[in-house]
Amino acid sequence: MDDFFHRQLGGGRRDRGEFAAVLDRREIPGRAASARRGWSRKFAAAARGVVRAVAGQSSFAVHIVAAVAAVALAAVLRVSAIEWGLLAVAIGGVFVAEIFNTAIESLARGPGSRRHPRLRDALDMAAGGVLVAAATALAVGIALFCPRILALLREASL
Repeated sequence: MDDFFHRQLGGGRRDRGEFAAVLDRREIPGRAASARRGWSRKFAAAARGVVRAVAGQSSFAVHIVAAVAAVALAAVLRVSAIEWGLLAVAIGGVFVAEIFNTAIESLARGPGSRRHPRLRDALDMAAGGVLVAAATALAVGIALFCPRILALLREASL
């Protein structure tokens, strides 16, 4: 990794602290070196990233359907504020994991990309992160909803 930075930053020995300073001074392709983005542009870029991730991945549709179903069920079952918070964190965690996975997949498919075992490993790890987040969200959903649903079924059978 250090060799990569040395080649990209003009060679020579630098400690890790100097890399950030050099990177800050480097010109970013497609943008003037002195240009700074304001907050509105940063938020617009972030929103564009979310839209591209959602539109570019079919698995997002599954996550969105599951999230809508969980929110609807939580509303019907009238969960507490703390449970709403747990549900929001679980759903948000899945979406964040999926966005990071999509970003890594996008980089892997970029121009000049080649098949490489480390790239495959990175893609597998990112997909694993989505799997862990989804399994955790499922566990939260089971913990929140199953006791209430079972209680409703017991009441209905009496």
